[in-house]
Amino acid sequence: MAASIESLLSEISSVEDPTEELQSLKTALYSVPVGTLRDSVSGQRLGVIFSLLNSNSREQVELCVDILERILVALSPVVLVQNYRAELQGGIKHNNDAVKILALTQQIGRIVEHPDAVTEILDNTELLCTVIHSIGEEKISVAKQAIQSLSKLSHSKAGLDKLFQSEMLKTLKEVMAVSDVVRYRIYELVVEISSISPISFGYCVNSGLISQLLDELTGDDVLIVTAVEMVTHLAQSLHGRQFLTNQGIMNQISNMIRGAETDPFSSLYLPLVKFFGNVAIMDSPQQICETYPEFQNKVFEMALDSDPAVIGVALDTLGLLGSTVEGKQVFQKTEKFKAVLVRMSHLASTEATELRVRSLDAISQLLTLQLQPEQQTEDLLALTESWFQLLSKQPVDMIHKISTQPFPELHCCALRIFTAIASQPWGQRLMMSTPGFMEFVLDRSTSQTKDAKDAKFELVGALVSSSSATEILGSQNCLRLKTYLREGPYYVTAVAVVGTEGAN
Repeated sequence: MAASIESLLSEISSVEDPTEELQSLKTALYSVPVGTLRDSVSGQRLGVIFSLLNSNSREQVELCVDILERILVALSPVVLVQNYRAELQGGIKHNNDAVKILALTQQIGRIVEHPDAVTEILDNTELLCTVIHSIGEEKISVAKQAIQSLSKLSHSKAGLDKLFQSEMLKTLKEVMAVSDVVRYRIYELVVEISSISPISFGYCVNSGLISQLLDELTGDDVLIVTAVEMVTHLAQSLHGRQFLTNQGIMNQISNMIRGAETDPFSSLYLPLVKFFGNVAIMDSPQQICETYPEFQNKVFEMALDSDPAVIGVALDTLGLLGSTVEGKQVFQKTEKFKAVLVRMSHLASTEATELRVRSLDAISQLLTLQLQPEQQTEDLLALTESWFQLLSKQPVDMIHKISTQPFPELHCCALRIFTAIASQPWGQRLMMSTPGFMEFVLDRSTSQTKDAKDAKFELVGALVSSSSATEILGSQNCLRLKTYLREGPYYVTAVAVVGTEGAN
């Protein structure tokens, strides 16, 4: 194979239109494993392929990119630095986006992860400036690759020093001034670096860029939505949340929620609710809801709103918080939650499909107890049972009716609600008291799609694994359920076909 690749490279350099030869080389390269390819090309000079990137032929450039992607990934980062540094650096400034992405991926993405090669990058100020300027590229895929490359560089102290304690910081701020879009791309980079460790977060804070991002929260335009989303990512780390609390940002966002009623941009404050929802699930739902009561009150108000976009965010947030035991206990303390639950039931039965799905998903999370049987206290079981009974006079029939409608996503959502209560004794008793319910569970024909079959299988598994199953469901039903489980989700009963001798 080495000889074949060598001969193809030789042919390419001697023809005027190398498209056919490039295609043959690409085919040859992709016909062997990368491990084998490494031995075949380690000694080859690829200058001819790099030179062919300077063409107006889109097809030729794309073939060269495919070839280089295959070959370069087979070479070590050290070899890339030693032999192709200039070519890759030039590729970042190429007018073709695919070439730029190739150069960024190989020049930075791989090299920065190698301790013997990364020094070459850190010592090349011109190259790093070029990468930073790439964040301002019109093509988002190029900008994303530049952000990813610089983020990788920041995993080391040397990389952090280079980016934040040299002229690179000045370059970052210059690029930020290009436009609002580019400014927020730089914020994205800074937030990503901040999440790596408390040390990297310290560098970002000292650069002044975190404070600049937080100042965006006081704006009065639609960009505040993006700013909140960035701050939400910042809060995903413990050190980030502690910083936001110490800086008063949590109180600031809470006040913004309170003021949303009279603000002309109130519809843009949905990310504020998402922010607190994410923080609560990472920290403590009880602490967040008690410290910032405006958040919980706003979620309940949104669930009772008439705007589908507002309702959707409320449902997602309720499901997120209600998936935890602590979140369930917080909701139970609030009388208003009963009205919210009744509204969720109404939405699940009557609204457009998307909103019905989000409502059903939230209900299943509220009813799920992700605990061992011995941890399912009487209080928790009484809580979930009371919530299920609030859904309808005949909640099992209601959910079953939804499952029979000709919408696969609704069918799966309904099954997930049954799965949520299947491990709880009161849920099993309700199922057994509903005529025909066990036949519905065991009837494979009611679930046609793969997702539906998987959802039904999970329901059966939840019933079988319950310690109270035999007592409540009966030994005969348990045997049938275990047979279903043993046969798997996609089992099909064989149908015997009797042939007639001599028939055509």
